[in-house]
Amino acid sequence: MSKAASILAGDRLTLARLLTQVENDTAQGHEVLNELFPHTGKAHLIGVTGAPGTGKSSLVNQLALHYRKLNGHPNRIAIVAVDPSSPFTGGAVLGDRVRMRDLAGDPDVFIRSMASRGSLGGLAQATAAVVQTFDAAGFDIILIETVGAGQAEVDIARLAHTTLVIEAPGLGDDIQAIKAGILEIADILVVNKADRPGAENTERSLRGMLELAHPVQRVFQHHGKNITIPETIQSQAPLWVPPIQQTVATEGRGIPELVEAIRQHAAYLRESGNWTARDRTRIQSELDTMIQETLVSEFRAKVSDTRYNEVLKKVLKRSLSPWEAVKMLLNGRQE
Repeated sequence: MSKAASILAGDRLTLARLLTQVENDTAQGHEVLNELFPHTGKAHLIGVTGAPGTGKSSLVNQLALHYRKLNGHPNRIAIVAVDPSSPFTGGAVLGDRVRMRDLAGDPDVFIRSMASRGSLGGLAQATAAVVQTFDAAGFDIILIETVGAGQAEVDIARLAHTTLVIEAPGLGDDIQAIKAGILEIADILVVNKADRPGAENTERSLRGMLELAHPVQRVFQHHGKNITIPETIQSQAPLWVPPIQQTVATEGRGIPELVEAIRQHAAYLRESGNWTARDRTRIQSELDTMIQETLVSEFRAKVSDTRYNEVLKKVLKRSLSPWEAVKMLLNGRQE
């Protein structure tokens, strides 16, 4: 039986080995992904992002437990937890699963920790491929927990159908709560640790931000260009305004209400046609990224290290500008 067939049949060991190959960007991993890709496109991708300390891992743990206990249709759950890598050693703790011990031993839950490997925007480069692998393997819900880098951590908006932005009281003032960036990608806003003092103030600040304005379409930067996620609003589908849910993840409070809000958002996406629009934007983004990486790799393969270092030395001496250096290397000119 081929690896792809084994994964489609539910073999967890083969799946785990493929995930490692995908993370390491191997040729064998690409071959299996090619076979699995026609089986993708069925899972609901839920992104969980927010500043460090807001309780993202605990919230993901409770969401997974709730989805597994749903009456009538317990879901198969995959969790992709991205941890930051050290800029000095390259290592990562990969400790998010420590807060997910309640899920241990469940054959229908698969937790995969990943290192960001220096990627900006809160996600590792291989995250999209890992998510596609879980999708093809038949997982119904894929929870993607990002690094927690802060306001600029918006890559998750390109990957997930539903993006949860987690806030918590005591992590900043009212101005911090309404800064542009990470809040603009939210489909659902979650005030976690709502048993702490200041939870009502945090919710009030978020609600004030929503009342000021809520964009009809989401625009984000991708390789320096604005990319729009179109919101195809039909007459019978009202504009989606992100709800604000209070939770206490360590106690499981507010989780059923949050799951219901996620279900309502998924229904809204399907009824309005935005589910297809977001899939298109995600695939376009992945394709553009792969094209860029391939072109850079091919370029470096054609230019010798000696030639590259010669041009680099001239740039360091200020005798050649970076723009002239790029033209020289691309055109193969000598100087």
